[in-house]
Amino acid sequence: MSASTNDMSYILAPNPEARGLSRVVQGRDQTGALVDINVVEERPLTIFLNASEIVTAMTIGDYPEYLALGFLRNQGMLTDADTLLGVDYDEESEAVVVRTKQVTEFEGKLEKKTRTSGCAVGTVFGDMMEGLEGLTLPASNISVSDIYALSHKINQTPSIYLSAGAIHGTVLCEGARPLVYMEDVGRHNAVDKVAGWMLSQGAGAEGKLLYTTGRLTSEMVIKCALMGIPALVSRSGFTAWGVEIAQQVGLTLIGRMRGQRFMCLSGEERLIWDETP
Repeated sequence: MSASTNDMSYILAPNPEARGLSRVVQGRDQTGALVDINVVEERPLTIFLNASEIVTAMTIGDYPEYLALGFLRNQGMLTDADTLLGVDYDEESEAVVVRTKQVTEFEGKLEKKTRTSGCAVGTVFGDMMEGLEGLTLPASNISVSDIYALSHKINQTPSIYLSAGAIHGTVLCEGARPLVYMEDVGRHNAVDKVAGWMLSQGAGAEGKLLYTTGRLTSEMVIKCALMGIPALVSRSGFTAWGVEIAQQVGLTLIGRMRGQRFMCLSGEERLIWDETP
């Protein structure tokens, strides 16, 4: 799993120039003039767990191994008890095979699928609330000044969104530093890539924050909570169920982040109000 970065403050950041993530198409603007415009590619990626085909996701195609690992972990199909033997991506068949030492217990989850509100139509297997009961998130503090700094840095980072649009981003952060920035056509895919990176690197969630460009839906809140990350921030808005779940699990939920303005609808006890507009 190779990593590239265009900003030394990141461990991993978008590479808008990477081959195959976007392409130029020609069209006409409102005046009738011919123009060239970048558009995002999307392609299918089939995820296998051992010999079983789990799902086919539509994705931009970067970091397929991280996407597969994160998806399976966030669906509860990979647990701490499972020993990974390998993650193999075949570009020709557009498939990733995640192999474990033990036989995993996931057949029941395949029998029940919930279609989510993700823009690229996400799928959640099994009970959406499974794993949240009794969950305790870290009690780490979050400085308002750090949130402002993160928002500024992330919005200034070169990205596929800035070059082509039609894409979502999710950034794993610590303090005022953005660490890992993933993009995809569906916000759920971007989150799963971050989860896959954390799993592959053995990165802990304590003291971390997840920043996303997408809506704060139930799916996004559940994924963040299952990753053990205590705070979720977005420049977009909320859904009522997303807020209810965040309050239930004690997750700090901040949305409508614009410059030095935001709304916190859950977990405000983690905030350190060290800066006001």
